[in-house]
Amino acid sequence: MDWQLLGISFIAVFLSELGDKSQLAAIALGSSSSSPRAVFFGTASALLLATLIGVLIGQGTAEVLPARLVKGMAAIGFAVMGLRLLWPKAELSDVPEESE
Repeated sequence: MDWQLLGISFIAVFLSELGDKSQLAAIALGSSSSSPRAVFFGTASALLLATLIGVLIGQGTAEVLPARLVKGMAAIGFAVMGLRLLWPKAELSDVPEESE
């Protein structure tokens, strides 16, 4: 087993999940439930299944497309998402027009 890859994967997913919608859903379910163990096992199972699906899709994509292309597409996708978060929305309909 590649322990370095295991550690990097754990850190990347752990940090990306902090404050994520799934963690907020787990907090909400845990606070309103009388069985936090069931909430833990349910949310942990869901995260494992979602991760398994992602890994299988990634492996399948790697067999069809070159790794450089996949990394480039991912980089462009993350750049677009970052720019959309940083770019202020211009909602001109909410701004009253000045009359002269």
